[in-house]
Amino acid sequence: MRFAELAGWRDSSKASKIERGARPASEADVILWCRICGATEQRQEELLADQRAMARMWVTYRQLNRGGLRKAQESVRAQFEQAQVMRVYLAHVVPGLLQTEEYTAAALAAVRVEQQVEVDDVAAAVEERMDRQSVLRRAGKRWVFVMEEQVLWYRSVPREVHAGQLRHLLEVMRWPTVSVGIIPVSAIRFRQGVGVWPEHTFTIVDGAEVNVELVSGYLSVTAPLEVADYERAWERLSGLAAHGPPAAAIIRRVLAALDSRAVLG
Repeated sequence: MRFAELAGWRDSSKASKIERGARPASEADVILWCRICGATEQRQEELLADQRAMARMWVTYRQLNRGGLRKAQESVRAQFEQAQVMRVYLAHVVPGLLQTEEYTAAALAAVRVEQQVEVDDVAAAVEERMDRQSVLRRAGKRWVFVMEEQVLWYRSVPREVHAGQLRHLLEVMRWPTVSVGIIPVSAIRFRQGVGVWPEHTFTIVDGAEVNVELVSGYLSVTAPLEVADYERAWERLSGLAAHGPPAAAIIRRVLAALDSRAVLG
């Protein structure tokens, strides 16, 4: 209450909302707090750095897609351009970097409906994502993907699109800069006597940042201790994956089942 008076805030509940985390503190709020509390310049800079990190940590899809899906795709391109090593664990969907154009079109059309994006620019967004895939061929970069076998089975796109996507995975996994691991549904999910459970999809960028796509928004984790949590999760999960010919065999098995169902169907 006293702080609100000193700050000149008519709404005295603003301070308590910030304290409880119900309302994020803006940069101006941090500077005002430092002035009233007599914080040193160094302390103010530390708090402002924390505030900026928190502001970047969570972005809702409403914010991200405000200008349309193409702008949303463009907004994350720099990270892919700058990354040297990107490790991605997938529990639900084929990653954008490995998607065919047809699969991407279906996925982004669904995103537009699910996230209620008013701008109809799916075709332009698909073009941007396809162009971004050029990073996969660049020397000196490394792209490591580990996905649950169920991802290969999920039928969220037409059969011919699904089959084309599986064939594309067989192709890209032979590229020297790309590694694709598949965790078989039959895998014995124990490491060091402890069960290894599926996780939400996440991406580790250069061991310094983790990105997580949730239902309502996009989370970026940079705190070293939290990044380390994801590093350990990656080690647990990647240790279950098949690579090389065994991984390709799993993909071919799913493709053969898909083709046989088409014949029977």
